[in-house]
Amino acid sequence: MRVESMSPGARWWYALKPASWPKVLVPALCGQAVGAAAAGRVGAGALAFGALWMIADVAFVVLLNDWGDREVDALKRRMFPDGCSPKTIPDGILPAHALLLAGLGAGAVALLVAWGAAVSLARPLLLPLGALGLLVFGAYTLPPLRLNYRGGGELLEMAGVGGVLPVLHAYAQCGAWAPAWLAALLPGLLLLALSSALASGLSDEQSDRAGGKRTVATLLGNAATRRATEALLGLGALLWPAASLLAEGAPPLWSVAPATAVALHFRARLVRMSPGAVTNAFAAQGAYKRELHRAIWWGTAALSAAVLAAGLRAGGGPG
Repeated sequence: MRVESMSPGARWWYALKPASWPKVLVPALCGQAVGAAAAGRVGAGALAFGALWMIADVAFVVLLNDWGDREVDALKRRMFPDGCSPKTIPDGILPAHALLLAGLGAGAVALLVAWGAAVSLARPLLLPLGALGLLVFGAYTLPPLRLNYRGGGELLEMAGVGGVLPVLHAYAQCGAWAPAWLAALLPGLLLLALSSALASGLSDEQSDRAGGKRTVATLLGNAATRRATEALLGLGALLWPAASLLAEGAPPLWSVAPATAVALHFRARLVRMSPGAVTNAFAAQGAYKRELHRAIWWGTAALSAAVLAAGLRAGGGPG
């Protein structure tokens, strides 16, 4: 890719990294589905809020993440000039101040959308829940906390992606921040989000370590991180049918079993690829993470569709 030939629009599109959006869009969709299942109907206003809020939230997260990681991204480009794609700030695609201002502006838009929806939908918790989602990310990558550098970033990502996002969107649909079906499914969603968070550090293991970043990959190494990723993925998928069988008020087994099957199918492919995804094997790591994302995204999408169908069929799941 020739950076100097990119148009302004192409530069911003590259900076926004659309291929990464499902990481936050899929759990948001799951929250919308569970909330609609609990309400027994799909609310158009809640869907509109979800779409607008997620556009602003994705821009906030992606742009400020690049701004916060600009130094370690530059270090990785120096260490592995042919081993990673161009980085937005170090490679001069966009200046740091532009990403900072655009990211902060996107966060302000997200808060305005949450406030407007809180008033129009009579959902007073939308604004604090939306602010919590932004604060979790701020603690992850921005000063003064920067917990992704000091340690604990993966747990914050788990809480934000696997917890706050589904809760926020379920609440928008049904007006309850913890409907019974969501409470039953949330442990599995949290573990899947944690597996993704651990795997995201694999390709940056050595550059993050050189840059002083404390992640599971830099502290425990590649092999242990892969084993933990695979274990969390499998356990998270299995918690859905376990909750259906054991938890009172959980969604019916038929609505969660296909999602578990989808996730475990891609997990089996992931495990077969695992031996090749060693440190600095960037292409193999990319293939490994693609199977992980398929397991999480397609599994959660299947869960969302089936749970929504079950809730609408029943005229509303447990609240």
